[in-house]
Amino acid sequence: MHIQTLAVQALRDHEHGAVVPPVHLASTFELDPATSGGDFSYQRGGNPTRAQLETVLAALEDGALEGREQPSRGFAFATGMAATSAAFSLLHTGDEVILPTSVYGGTFRFVETGFERLGLGARWVRDLGELTEADFGESTRMVFVETPTNPTLRVTDLRRIVELAHAHGALVVVDNTFLTPLLQRPLDLGADLVVQSATKYLAGHADLLAGVVTTRDPEIAEKIALSQKTYGGVLSPFDSYRLIQDIKTLPLRLAQQQASAITIAEHLRGHEAVSRVLTPGSHDEREARIQADQADGPGAVLSFELVDGVDRVRFLRALRIPAYAVSLGGVESLICYPATTTHDAMTPQARVDADITEGMLRLSVGIEEVQDLVADLDQALDAAR
Repeated sequence: MHIQTLAVQALRDHEHGAVVPPVHLASTFELDPATSGGDFSYQRGGNPTRAQLETVLAALEDGALEGREQPSRGFAFATGMAATSAAFSLLHTGDEVILPTSVYGGTFRFVETGFERLGLGARWVRDLGELTEADFGESTRMVFVETPTNPTLRVTDLRRIVELAHAHGALVVVDNTFLTPLLQRPLDLGADLVVQSATKYLAGHADLLAGVVTTRDPEIAEKIALSQKTYGGVLSPFDSYRLIQDIKTLPLRLAQQQASAITIAEHLRGHEAVSRVLTPGSHDEREARIQADQADGPGAVLSFELVDGVDRVRFLRALRIPAYAVSLGGVESLICYPATTTHDAMTPQARVDADITEGMLRLSVGIEEVQDLVADLDQALDAAR
């Protein structure tokens, strides 16, 4: 099956022939005294509805590659940061992680506030595309990658990073929130784990928090399952049910969002009030080739800067369609100013190191009619001059 079909049809065996899976709300399950337990005993360790969602998540990662020797396993968490935390839980005291300076603000906050207390080290690299053997030390155990990065949309060659990291015994974790398995499949490129904030495109309606971890490594999968049970940041049964339903429309939503984002980026590049537009692959020809090789499109997020003399606050207030709000990936368009919202945990110097300028705006394109979005951006730019 194509991945677009799997998003809808990954679950076929439903109770009583129902085409929609039931919601199992039970916190505890009756056990057989003659056995050591069953598939489900207590909701934190496992729940039938969450298990159904995790089956869908694994199917999206594997796509049409049925019957592979090591199929994916999916794990659903209460938030995207809970998923990222589970990936970091694989580390031990003294381990070091290599990360790009342009990384999601929540990940930056976790590293800067939690790593030292946990006895972990972080090596910040401005451009993972320039990563070399010399960047790996004896304690390097993980490379954490965002491609494209948030919000600068830089692209990293995942095959190259995997080769480098594995040669030094380090895991590769990829945050694939911006592209989802529909547009980019890091596990196929050799990554060990993928994390996503399912709050964004997978859920897609700005009304649900969730996180996802997927892997094809059986040993890592058992450790992530233990992390779910130990730390308890699991997704509730009802939210699991809702996410199953939301994923069914993901292919339609993302196709519309990406097509509109491409149109808007091209329009803004020709607008006299806009000085720069960033999209995956726009940094240089090399990154454009990498993006074309490892992804099926640029996604639906773009960043841009206004020329001198265009008032940012006036522009944002004049917009009628995109809401000034954090997050992304929903059916409604959202725009934010990363320096004071998504990346406010960074110091001014850290934002400079990450190339997050004081004038950068990030636009997440929704499913509204693209002509309406373009007209709204134009009128707001005119109002701001």
